[in-house]
Amino acid sequence: MSGKQNSAEGEQQPPSSGKRKKTPKPESRLAMVRRARRINRELAEVYPYAHPELDFENAFQLLIATVLSAQTTDLRVNQTTPALFAKYPTPEDLAAAQPEEVEELIRPTGFFRAKTKSIMGLSAAIRDNFGGEVPGRLEDLVTLPGVGRKTAFVVLGNAFGVPGITVDTHFMRLARRWKWTDQDDPVKIEAEIATIFPKSEWTMLSHRVIFHGRRICHSRRPACGACPITHLCPAYGEGETDPEKARKLLKYEMGGRPGQRLKPPPDYPGEPAPAMGAIE
Repeated sequence: MSGKQNSAEGEQQPPSSGKRKKTPKPESRLAMVRRARRINRELAEVYPYAHPELDFENAFQLLIATVLSAQTTDLRVNQTTPALFAKYPTPEDLAAAQPEEVEELIRPTGFFRAKTKSIMGLSAAIRDNFGGEVPGRLEDLVTLPGVGRKTAFVVLGNAFGVPGITVDTHFMRLARRWKWTDQDDPVKIEAEIATIFPKSEWTMLSHRVIFHGRRICHSRRPACGACPITHLCPAYGEGETDPEKARKLLKYEMGGRPGQRLKPPPDYPGEPAPAMGAIE
């Protein structure tokens, strides 16, 4: 045998410890549920003032505002509805309106022709089928034109005190980021989340998650470096982790700017949002 070794044989190999690196175990269902519930508890401390961000004085106003909020901001809806409700305060009034006049009033919310058809149609249905009163049952609300489960749960939870999970775009995004679900269908997400949290928490859970999604855990640039629940988040690092840069991404009261409501609740720490035409 030659005294020379080929280059491959002559390479020095790092000493083996004899132990293989362990692959982290997938999170168990029980561990996920515990983590999810802890996130909810900690969000409750961060946002003790969490609330629906649509201005309303009764179930009818909340229902109309929620339908108008599709594909626009709650702020834009809140800036638009005062004139609408001043002219058409009841379902009977709105059902009997001239569509062109309604379209002009709600034009700032976008898709105003389709929305006019929906809000006038649901107003007529409330007048004709429910004695002029917004129904307080899910199965009745979803029969109204333009009203799906998300809208129905907003109304049930905030106007009638009936617990419900509101799966909007913010809730859907965070539920997936936090590994509460891997579904992408709102109804399936709602069903899965309902098995994680007690029913009594559903409405406030929705507010807290949506608040967090709007203020910190944004879609494109999450402010990870300013997030109070990074120790519970499996998606930490998807966004800006530098604390100073992350703080500049914060929105609404945490970023020193008004929130969505022109008439926020008394315990809201931020400033009222500007009315239509004011500097935003």
